[in-house]
Amino acid sequence: MVKVMWVSVLALAAAILLLTVAKIPVAEGVTCSPMQLASCAAAMTSSSPPSEACCAKLREQQPCLCGYMRNPLLRQYVSSPNARKVSNSCKIASPKC
Repeated sequence: MVKVMWVSVLALAAAILLLTVAKIPVAEGVTCSPMQLASCAAAMTSSSPPSEACCAKLREQQPCLCGYMRNPLLRQYVSSPNARKVSNSCKIASPKC
């Protein structure tokens, strides 16, 4: 089970690293970078509750979520049932894309 979690975390990290080169532009003042959600990796890939740091970054990156959902490399993570649980735990509404 631990090995499966590490594989998921590594896959998420690889996807995030691929996308850091091309940041997604959105609203002024927000730089969309999936790496900003690294503190959410454990919560999004397991049943762990999100940390306060994760919730803060998720709120900060909220304008970027639709862009992440449109990206085939990130969609599986930001649209997963665990990601929805993290959003609910952080009291962040699911975006209407």
